[in-house]
Amino acid sequence: MINKKLAIDFDGTIVEDAYPGIGRAKIFAFETLSKLQSEGYRLILWTYRSGKSLQEAIDFCRKNGLEFYAVNSSFEGEVFDAAKQSRKIDADLFIDDRNLGGFPGWGEVYNIIKGEIEFRVAGGEVLPYSKLRKEKKKGLFW
Repeated sequence: MINKKLAIDFDGTIVEDAYPGIGRAKIFAFETLSKLQSEGYRLILWTYRSGKSLQEAIDFCRKNGLEFYAVNSSFEGEVFDAAKQSRKIDADLFIDDRNLGGFPGWGEVYNIIKGEIEFRVAGGEVLPYSKLRKEKKKGLFW
């Protein structure tokens, strides 16, 4: 089973950006996240939101069938001590609409995570493309 942790932003990533309100769910966001979770990925809600607006985001996700491994922390129950640790959370991948090149969409995100496609950034835009798996030559130097 996969135990990778995915830190996922809320506004502009799971939902359309309408902060401090909650926008419409992005196409395939909940389906993709539920599939990743069923495959063993640990999902962390990683958002600027706090207090009431954070609880509204958690409740919105829960209403759409998604429970998180942790919220704005590396693991459930983490107690943050600024004198001993960095605020950066421990995750294998960070998924955010403010990535270099923007958010490519949930279909592309899933395929990138699963290693089925690679991507490049051109003109400020994420451009996914099929990964070409060339057969390696067998020899001394190649």
